[in-house]
Amino acid sequence: MNENALNANVGLKLRSLRLARNIKQTDAAKDLGVSPAYLNLIEKGKRVMPFPLLWKALRYFDQDPEQFMSTLGEGRVDEALAKLLDEPLLKSLDIDPESLQSLSAEPKLAGTVAALFNLYKNTRTQLENVLAQLNAEERARTQTVPGSSSGPGLRFDYSPFDEVSDFLQTHHNYFPELEEQAEALRRDFKLGRLLTSQQLVPLLEERFGYRVRFESAASGSSVVRRFDPETQELILSPDLTEQPLKFQLAASIGLMVLDKEKLVERIVGAVRTRHAETQRLIKVNLANYFAGALMLPYGDFFKEVERTRYDVELLSNLFGTTYETVAHRLCNLSDPKRKGLPFHFLRSDIAGNISKRYSGTGIKFATGGGSCGKWAVHLAFLNPSQITRQYSMMPDGTSYFCFAKVQLQPIEGSIVRGTAYSIGLGTHAENAKYLAYGLPTTDLRKDAVPSGISCRFCERTDCNQRAAASYRFAFSFDEYTKKDCFFSPLLVHEAGRSNGEGRADSLDKQPRRRNKGEEH
Repeated sequence: MNENALNANVGLKLRSLRLARNIKQTDAAKDLGVSPAYLNLIEKGKRVMPFPLLWKALRYFDQDPEQFMSTLGEGRVDEALAKLLDEPLLKSLDIDPESLQSLSAEPKLAGTVAALFNLYKNTRTQLENVLAQLNAEERARTQTVPGSSSGPGLRFDYSPFDEVSDFLQTHHNYFPELEEQAEALRRDFKLGRLLTSQQLVPLLEERFGYRVRFESAASGSSVVRRFDPETQELILSPDLTEQPLKFQLAASIGLMVLDKEKLVERIVGAVRTRHAETQRLIKVNLANYFAGALMLPYGDFFKEVERTRYDVELLSNLFGTTYETVAHRLCNLSDPKRKGLPFHFLRSDIAGNISKRYSGTGIKFATGGGSCGKWAVHLAFLNPSQITRQYSMMPDGTSYFCFAKVQLQPIEGSIVRGTAYSIGLGTHAENAKYLAYGLPTTDLRKDAVPSGISCRFCERTDCNQRAAASYRFAFSFDEYTKKDCFFSPLLVHEAGRSNGEGRADSLDKQPRRRNKGEEH
């Protein structure tokens, strides 16, 4: 134990002895022959206690010197305060056990701090759950009214797309019925690994009786695929290149299989959805899932995934599909007998808008207001020709390995007229060693990029990329003190001025001189 810590421990223990005997500081100082101010500095660990005075104090408090000295390294922290050390907010404030031990010497103050922090936590939790609670009440009300429809008791801002995401999450994004149907078609038509659009057109015509033709949409329309049930035709845009054309043909086959086998009803079952559009959106997602299963058959794909160590670029070349299609398919590998690594998936545009998302790792996504600017899926736009790789650590310590690549599809030679998306995948940090893209690390806490979910709910107090103040903190600023980002909350000990004294109050600052006496 260093000298400063020893002085602090001696002072804290003497203060505890005094308070346990209900002796006022002024009375103890008088009996020990020192001033109240000097005794206060000793109890705060701000002054070295001379040995003769320590010996006199131990006799005064009726303490055995040997026993007293043997307990100096123990440093008991108030139990209520000790429990707060694991809180994300206190971790971000870098409050260590030694600081809490100093605070423990002020019993009333320690209890007040613990109570206020717990009140803050409870209030925050209530604010985050208020919409869910109100919706649960609405659900209960509608159940008592005959003929009323009731949803699954979720947020009021819960969109059909959110409902579909939760549906996929519930099923772990794996549908064995669709895998079986895709495998059956591949067997019946003797399809090899590399599918072509020329193979899929006859399949549509022979199995489902639809004729495929190509026709440009009306001027100004961006429709690339359209069914015409009356003429039994599938009409496709002649501007589709091979890979998107192949996917549209495979998804069209998926729609026909879903209708013919009534698979949507079987998969969704009796679950009632909140929105009328949700069932149709689920059908679209299942058709796209079928397209992935048809082009990337589970067994062959899983074998190559393990052999290539999840090399998305190599897999897309081996199977003749896009990077995005392979990334999607990696999130389907949940067969209990052939289970792949868990991934979360994101598709973002250059403005940071998330148009697709799936969480196979348990990571939480923001429902609005943007996502974290420190994520690889956004940073990939800085190097669009390369794979962007990084470890990311959330405020609660959960860490991920993430990688992303930008996919550009220009129109008439212009990216602005075309599309630019970043496709991001992430898995738990410990899984990085299984990936072709994995980065070596010997110190994850040092190498990981501090990240969050979104600025509005982030617990980080120092982030140079903040775009908004966090709801988790009272917004505070000081015109005389500037952080590197204006929206980062200014902590008490960081402020340049407070109470007109030109500096912030802090627990380790020497207290102001009082006119008389001290607290008891």
